Formats: sequence, C-alpha cells, structure tokens
Amino acid sequence: MGSKPELKGRAARLARLLPGAASPGQAARTPFVLLVVLLLGGGLIGLLVLNSALSEGAFKLDDLQKDTKALTDEEQALQRDVDAYSAPQALQRRARELGMVPGGDPAFLAPDGTVRGVPSPAAAEPAGASRPLVLAPEAMPTAPAPAVSTTPTTIPGR
Repeated sequence: MGSKPELKGRAARLARLLPGAASPGQAARTPFVLLVVLLLGGGLIGLLVLNSALSEGAFKLDDLQKDTKALTDEEQALQRDVDAYSAPQALQRRARELGMVPGGDPAFLAPDGTVRGVPSPAAAEPAGASRPLVLAPEAMPTAPAPAVSTTPTTIPGR
C-alpha cells in the first residue's frame, strides 16, 4: 500500500500540471530561480543606470572645471590690464598726452577759514612743445573707417 495508484489519460495530464502532484522539490525550485534571476537582472540594470549617471556627472564636472580655468585666466588678463593702466607712470604719460601739466604747491584751507601755505600756479608747458591729441584706448573707435574710393564716379546719361 506504499505506492501511489497510477493515473491514466486525462487524469495523468491534470496531475502533472498541479504543483503538489509532481515531485515536491521541482515545483518549489522554479519560483525561486525566477526570483533570483529577476533580482540579479534588476541589480545589474540598477548598476548600469547608476554608473551612467556618475559618468555624466564626471563629464559635467570636467566641463565646469575647464570653464572655471578659462574664466580665471581671463580675469587675470583683465586685472593685468587694469594694473597697467593705473600704474603711476602710465597715468603720468596719459596725462601729458592729454595736455595736463604737474600742479604747483597746494594751499590748504583750515576749518576756521584761514589759508595755510602759499599756492603757486602750475608750470606752463614750453612754447615749442606740441601736444598730440591722443585718446585713451577705451575711447578709440572700434569700427574701421569706411574705405574711400579713388576712382572717379560717373553719372549715367551725362
């Protein structure tokens, strides 16, 4: 009585489809394998998405570092220009080009209204010296002057 009765025909086919009818280890193994495969696949896809996001962030960081370096270089160049224009020798040269002369001794006005010191006029420029009209670089026109044609123009019909 230890053996199971053998099913035939339609009953045998139905018994194979039912999980409890076949061997107990076979039916329990299939869902477990499916679960493991789904978890591994999901983990791999998750790692791929994470790796792509990190790579994109690294590229953005690299681009921003390049932009920062370029802007820093530009700032340093502009600061050198400002320093060159504001140097005492450059200011003196540009003032002379504009026709300015060094001032004389100053006089000071005290809070009570008295004048301290003897003012003297600015030294006049020598008569033979000519003053060229020179504009500061930032006041120079940036657009080139239009080209003048040297060929004579004729009016049709005359």
